Amino acid sequence: MIEIKTLFSLDHTLAKDYLEQFTYPWQALKGIHDFILKLGPTLKDYEEIRTGVWVHPTAQIAPTAFLGAPCIIGPETEVRHCAFIRGNALVGAGCVVGNSVELKNVILFDGVQTPHYNYVGDSILGYKSHMGAGSITSNVKSDKSLVVIKTENNQYPTNLKKVGAMLGDYVEVGCNSVLNPGTIIGKHTQIYPVSCVRGVIPSNSIFKDKDHIVSKA
Repeated sequence: MIEIKTLFSLDHTLAKDYLEQFTYPWQALKGIHDFILKLGPTLKDYEEIRTGVWVHPTAQIAPTAFLGAPCIIGPETEVRHCAFIRGNALVGAGCVVGNSVELKNVILFDGVQTPHYNYVGDSILGYKSHMGAGSITSNVKSDKSLVVIKTENNQYPTNLKKVGAMLGDYVEVGCNSVLNPGTIIGKHTQIYPVSCVRGVIPSNSIFKDKDHIVSKA
């Protein structure tokens, strides 16, 4: 359930070939910078508006938004006022990057919405996943130790200090929720508002709190 092939529909991202090299999504985080720099010059329908920043002509970029290099902004994506894209960001088609949203070292699949006051760092958000207002990915542990992905039966060392969250396709994160470092949420799962989430949450579930995770089936 924590593998790339079970979390994401890879036909909905320009990172398909890149992600297919890996088994687990966190393994892709280190190489996002170099991948974007390699991919950008090959995008025929995009404009390089300044060095290392490629934007599709149909994207809407607010004049107050900051696009840090390297980044790619896909077709019909809306980047709203005061959005802060710090770099190393691949934003797909039909996405929303909202007011005061901050992105850093991320892959956003097509149709992702981060519309209101979100922080998304060192994370991968699957097709049509949505983060409610004020929800964030926490990407560094308080003791600064390396992040370990913990399932019910196993532990997977990432050997990384910074790992945010991996959201499968169609995940809904409720308003003002915090996704702790190394959180993985399976496809079609809903997170209640004001939740504190850690670990691996099964697909097709409703997360009410850590002791109440119910299956939709």
